[in-house]
Amino acid sequence: MTTMANATDDGFHVFDTTLRDGAQREGINLTVADKLTIARHLDTFGVGYIEGGWPGANPRDTEFFARAQQEIAFENAQLVAFGATRRAGGDAADDPQVKALLLSGAPVITLVAKAHDRHVELALRTTLEENLEMVRDTVSHLREQGRRVFVDCEHFFDGYRANAEYAKSVVRTAAEAGAEVVVLCDTNGGMLPAQVQAVVSTVLADTGARLGIHAQDDTGCAVANTLAAVDAGATHVQCTANGYGERVGNANLFPVVAALELKYGMRVLPDGALAEMTRISHAIAEVVNLTPSTHQPYVGVSAFAHKAGLHASAIKVDPDLYQHIDPELVGNTMRMLVSDMAGRASIELKGKELGVDLGDDRALVGRVVARVKERELQGYTYEAADASFELLLRGEAEGRTRRYFRTESWRAIVEDRPDGTHANEATVKLWAKGERIVATAEGNGPVNALDRALRVALERIYPQLAKLELVDYKVRILEGRTGTESTTRVLITTGDGSGDWATVGVAENVIAASWQALEDAYTYGLLRAGVEPTE
Repeated sequence: MTTMANATDDGFHVFDTTLRDGAQREGINLTVADKLTIARHLDTFGVGYIEGGWPGANPRDTEFFARAQQEIAFENAQLVAFGATRRAGGDAADDPQVKALLLSGAPVITLVAKAHDRHVELALRTTLEENLEMVRDTVSHLREQGRRVFVDCEHFFDGYRANAEYAKSVVRTAAEAGAEVVVLCDTNGGMLPAQVQAVVSTVLADTGARLGIHAQDDTGCAVANTLAAVDAGATHVQCTANGYGERVGNANLFPVVAALELKYGMRVLPDGALAEMTRISHAIAEVVNLTPSTHQPYVGVSAFAHKAGLHASAIKVDPDLYQHIDPELVGNTMRMLVSDMAGRASIELKGKELGVDLGDDRALVGRVVARVKERELQGYTYEAADASFELLLRGEAEGRTRRYFRTESWRAIVEDRPDGTHANEATVKLWAKGERIVATAEGNGPVNALDRALRVALERIYPQLAKLELVDYKVRILEGRTGTESTTRVLITTGDGSGDWATVGVAENVIAASWQALEDAYTYGLLRAGVEPTE
């Protein structure tokens, strides 16, 4: 097992390419401001190298390098510029693209070089000998200009299969010319861990070069392939945050780093940085405007979520029985999911998580278990609606339902107008603090109109509701008789600026189900704000 004395040593590189390779993912379109924000997050996390893009290839990347050097005081990372070797038949000192790399001011430059003989002849349209000279000349020139140089051997593993000796000659040439690391790239992502380990071991023994690994995830093995390369002697790993990248993505930075730190015993991050991993992962997801993967290893909200009653019983004795690490090591938390699979232990642990003391009241726990199973049979789901479950749990534990208002009636009207437009109006009649209130509001749909009418009715009495905002709204048609006669389940996510919570409603029509979820959302919001119920 490999160990590392100091996170600032050059003995092992954690190299992030989110801003270049990760940005090639479908649906990601980063502005310069986005790239600067992500670079700050990655530097805070403690990666050693941040590949910022290809200066000279597009104005956005050129601007990023100029602004990054002025606006970011890097504490842990070095900025890396990406580019290609010089053109065939030319001279590195005169190549415009090589000059752009130098003008970027980046202290480290990564060059992509062809290592597959067919790519050299068909894509570069040059000879195998000239390709080696392109590598040698470009690396040497950049080194003479005082830059550190890494070389990415594109399509290395496929090239190794086709012509192992030539692929190795590219590695030797780069290393002899002064490249500090030669990175073996599984560009098509088709390799498997045993194959990667065998090739890296052989190339390391035959060339003596310092090797790195760049793995795409087309077989779902990018993280495993990266770790297999480390097992074989690679000391440089290239990854992207959350596995972003072209096609299905790249090796995910967070599982790779967590494995190195927690499984291999290597220190590759600054002290305390690993505990920031979940926050950093989600922060970057927000910048790229993609919903964080709930089931991502280590950092997903479901990474340490437990649903089965058997698991809960064991976790109640010792969480390590069903968790491979302590979630707090990576800044995550254990969650208990309540569903029709729940047993007593699940309810007890969930109560503890929510701050509801159930004590040793077996009868109370039994009632909650029975209530959950009954309502899940009707179509409710509590694993995705913690707030509704907490209201249910508190109602059983306290012997009363928490009410801040009592609904007399509500109605929603949708008017189809001759010009093809629609008008949506809702009226609610309710009691709050002994006062009967009637309120009407319009909205861009019947549910939105109900939400607004409820606000109109209650905000005067409960000003805390002004902070509430509808964050997400989901509808699912459950099994029923036929089509529109089916039962409908609605999940609503609400936020108050400091956190979100989810509530659920089930009824034979979507408006009634939505009203249930809205009632729970407002009730929980007031509970969360510390308001005492009056009804």
